Amino acid sequence: MNNLLTQASPFRTVPVHPAARRLLDQVTADPAAPLRLAVVAPGGYGKSVLLAALDRCYRAAGVEALLVDDADRLGADQLEELLTGADGPIVVAHRPAAVASSWTLLQLGPLGVEDIARLIAAVQGSPAEPAAAAELHARSGGVPRLAERELLGRLEDFRPELDELDDDVLRYLIAAEAGAGRNLDLLCALLDRAPDQLPAIVDAARATGLLGPDDTLLPLAAAAVRDFGPPARRLTTVQRLVELQLANGLPVLDLARSLLGTGSSGASAAAAFAAAAAEALPSDARLATRLFEAAAEAGDRSAAVTAGWARAAALSGDLDTALRLGDGMLGAADPETRVAGAAIAATVLAHRGELARSAELYHWASRSVLPAGDGRSGAGADAFAAIALVGTGDLDGARRLLDSPAPGVAPTLFAGAATRMARGIADSVVGCATETLSTLLGAAAMLEPALGGTLLPDSPAALSALAALHTGELALAEPVLTRALDGGIGGDLLSVRHRLLLGWTAMTAGDLATAAEHRDAVAGRTLEARDELFFATLELGLARRASDLVGLQRSWHRAYQASMRQQTDLFTLLPLGELAIAAARTGAYAKISGQLERAHSLLARLGEPPLWTATLVWHELHAAITLEDADAAKAHLATLATHAHCGRYPSALATAARCWLSVLSGTFDPDTITAAAAEMHDLGLRWDAARLAGQAAIRTSDRKAMVQLLEAARQFQGTAARREPGTSEPAAAGTGLAALSERELEVARLVVEGLTYKQAGSKLFISGKTVEHHMARIRGKLGAADRRELLATLRELLSRPDAP
Repeated sequence: MNNLLTQASPFRTVPVHPAARRLLDQVTADPAAPLRLAVVAPGGYGKSVLLAALDRCYRAAGVEALLVDDADRLGADQLEELLTGADGPIVVAHRPAAVASSWTLLQLGPLGVEDIARLIAAVQGSPAEPAAAAELHARSGGVPRLAERELLGRLEDFRPELDELDDDVLRYLIAAEAGAGRNLDLLCALLDRAPDQLPAIVDAARATGLLGPDDTLLPLAAAAVRDFGPPARRLTTVQRLVELQLANGLPVLDLARSLLGTGSSGASAAAAFAAAAAEALPSDARLATRLFEAAAEAGDRSAAVTAGWARAAALSGDLDTALRLGDGMLGAADPETRVAGAAIAATVLAHRGELARSAELYHWASRSVLPAGDGRSGAGADAFAAIALVGTGDLDGARRLLDSPAPGVAPTLFAGAATRMARGIADSVVGCATETLSTLLGAAAMLEPALGGTLLPDSPAALSALAALHTGELALAEPVLTRALDGGIGGDLLSVRHRLLLGWTAMTAGDLATAAEHRDAVAGRTLEARDELFFATLELGLARRASDLVGLQRSWHRAYQASMRQQTDLFTLLPLGELAIAAARTGAYAKISGQLERAHSLLARLGEPPLWTATLVWHELHAAITLEDADAAKAHLATLATHAHCGRYPSALATAARCWLSVLSGTFDPDTITAAAAEMHDLGLRWDAARLAGQAAIRTSDRKAMVQLLEAARQFQGTAARREPGTSEPAAAGTGLAALSERELEVARLVVEGLTYKQAGSKLFISGKTVEHHMARIRGKLGAADRRELLATLRELLSRPDAP
């Protein structure tokens, strides 16, 4: 009996391969039958396991058999000598090779998904989940050895096997893992072999059982080669591949990525990392950042690598690194390096809410660009400086920049579109600015294909969306932001801004669930000043619209702190307006009065542009209503009225403002309120429309008018009050009202209508003291700080379309 048998795993006492099982069944049925069998398969397909099982079977039957494993390792003479004189069954296992015609051939192929499931069950002792079996089959390619070692967590068992491989075969496997396994010219150069010598090496690599049908490494095999191949041989092989790729001007990203973390250094490694970083920058700024940093650590401290590293760091959201590198570049001897450093620093400062300083740096960069430069820094600097100047209230400075462009700047698509975007922002503060949104959307469409890997202080999509939000064109804001988000415009840095503005658009439209989804998508991330302000006030707005007093109080502190870190500018008036309403609700309005004064001072310097002024004043009107400041509310109404001629949106805000004051005075026409709310609804402001109609409904004593207004409110919000079978409360009850009992709801309605506790008690046939107790419980359930806040909260909750 031959002892050249590989010891089988204790988990695999029975062959898993179906062809092996069939053979074993035949031998078990007639062990004395003559047999000259060649079992052929690459390594790891179960040949040794099959021989071990046959050995047990023949021994149990008392049959003398010759079983030879790894016959391919024996020379022809050795094998012939071994077989000479054998007169019983003979089974020879070897890797793919020519087989004599007198032998029966049994080829073991990859396992199927069901066979992998049986292997999982054998190893784990329990049935396999179909999804788990399918995944393991995909990762292992159905190779039993790969699947088993993955299940046992023993891929490191490949270490000695890889170390013993022929050098050419190992280098081929390393090249395949690095993504170069199908480039024949590259492989010939790497292995220093002629093309006609390569097939023999590939055949030997196939025999390892690590390649799939298409000669690519199977996923688990790639992991084994990468993690457990000889480190020194892997490093030298990949470095040689990189040198060959660079010498031929071919992409090196996949190869250089595999060198990260290996400590590779020297001129060739640095060149590879820098070239790979440039490849990665347009699509993966985080990877580009790692590669640029690796290039610097490998010895390349050139201005190009430093600038690329800073740009990639900023695009990936690491503004600290970007600012550190950019600031250092400002002191370089090379003028183009200084320009690039200024543009990077200016971008970072814009994201940190420092538009004035950003404009200064951009302006300096725009006037320092050299004719020999690529033009993009100069063009972008001119346009972005102008946008920042408008944002800080300096329209004249912006016009001077736009009317006298920097010399030596090529008229590229980027330059033209950036300038068009800047002119759109400048025009937005002049007159009614009826063409502004069209100009900005056009600039966004022009810039999108030219923005791969470009660092921006703000995106054309974000500026277009802001203009759309300020003009009631919500249907235009959503698609331009979605395209920018899906296209990765501005990298990770601007993806947060696009996501937050999508949330603001949804919240403004009354789609609170979608707004919350966008908010949650960026929750937990470290945000720069501008994004932090939009995030915190988005949370604030959602809490206010849900009548969540606890959430409102919690969000207020974060939003206020964010507002103190951000300089007041034209592009942060939306969050400032939301902050004003929340401040009025929380009794902290005085704390933001300075910011509101600075905002109006900025708007005054720009001539009170209707596009940017109306929405802020609309928010201030609601803050004044909350504070019961009639004089301030009338002043805000007057301001809105002066802008009403500039279009449908400012006209609708002015009309709605008049309606709000008439509702609060108790003298209003239900039809006028309904028409004003309908106009707001048509503009996409569903929540505002429903709230106006709902507040009017609870303030009228006319039963018919109340029913009309409540129905309108339900329609405007897109909901209907409905009760689930077997319940007494509405299915869509407000967050706060859901906690109140039926009696507490009755008490709340009467007190909100203006009745005293004694009068409410008489209507309900209870004492005034009992009404007072009910109100104390209601206040506790709603978390109101005092009676004024409690009444304001109840008015808002009871005005909702789905209130019971």
